[in-house]
Amino acid sequence: MFGALLKAKYTKPIGNPTKGGVLMKITRILFILASILCLAVTAGAQNYPTKPVKVIIPFSEGSGTDFLGRLMAKKLSAMWGQPVEAENHPGAGGTIGANVVAKAPADGYTLLEYSSAYTVSPSLHKNLPYDPMKDFIDIAPLAGQPLAVFVGTSSGLKSISEVIAKAKDNPGKIKFGTPGIGSAAHLPAELFKLEANIDVVHVPFKGGKDTIAATKAGNVTYSVLPLSLAIKASKDGKLLILAVTSAERSNAVPDVPTLAEVGFPGINSSVWWGIWAPAGTPDDVVEKLEKDIAQALASPEVLEQLKKRKLKPISMTSAEFKQFVRKEMENVKSIVKKAGIEAK
Repeated sequence: MFGALLKAKYTKPIGNPTKGGVLMKITRILFILASILCLAVTAGAQNYPTKPVKVIIPFSEGSGTDFLGRLMAKKLSAMWGQPVEAENHPGAGGTIGANVVAKAPADGYTLLEYSSAYTVSPSLHKNLPYDPMKDFIDIAPLAGQPLAVFVGTSSGLKSISEVIAKAKDNPGKIKFGTPGIGSAAHLPAELFKLEANIDVVHVPFKGGKDTIAATKAGNVTYSVLPLSLAIKASKDGKLLILAVTSAERSNAVPDVPTLAEVGFPGINSSVWWGIWAPAGTPDDVVEKLEKDIAQALASPEVLEQLKKRKLKPISMTSAEFKQFVRKEMENVKSIVKKAGIEAK
């Protein structure tokens, strides 16, 4: 159609024919340049990546987020034949690392691997340096697992009902631990507090290691952490897992009930992890990332590693993941409001 219009326009020149010829040449040149640019962009997306890719992990080494980020980086590097470098940028509940990616070029060469804490930060931080709704593209979820509610065996507590009874007998004196304000375990722990109608004090720690140590020492009565961390920490017999936060029991601890089973059907929470890219990343690159991440998650070697960590792979399209993340943000907002937690 564009060619036909050009032919119709210039078959019978109006006015200065020389001027018409110049205009025609300029139009052709612009058309050729536009075509070349289009082909270059398409080829770039098809060949992605052509240089090293960075995966920013907003938590410290040894965390569940770190494990998954490095696992995916290693697998994607093998698939792409390009280095995929995992970098830890911990601090402020993950928001420091997230900001690094938010401010990075939107070319697919800087990615964010974050936990479900991504959906918590907007409700707990007044002045986030980025907008999680506008500054990122939700690429794909990776995996998830239930959270565990556990106590130190020295506490003598052996069930959720005993924890609740002790809390009600000692209002405002019982403490519970999580690996930090805004962590993936924090809001489910607050939800349990609301559902159980108990007056307990939150003690945020710097991570899972400190939370576990404090629980074993009796500095907090109970704590909430991802199930895999709780299982590993309980092998010495100093911790007892009382319940999981998922809707169904975990195969990893089949004898441990869900919170729903012990009287709290409104609680169905899990910690999960995903991949994000800066807003404006080309659609073709996003599609390739979505496809390749799904392929990596389905590989036998990755599945084996996930199984060892009691993690279940999650399969969603980018569009489905976006909807899921938005819904999670709304759920968090509701819990924060009910719990009376003030953003800082």
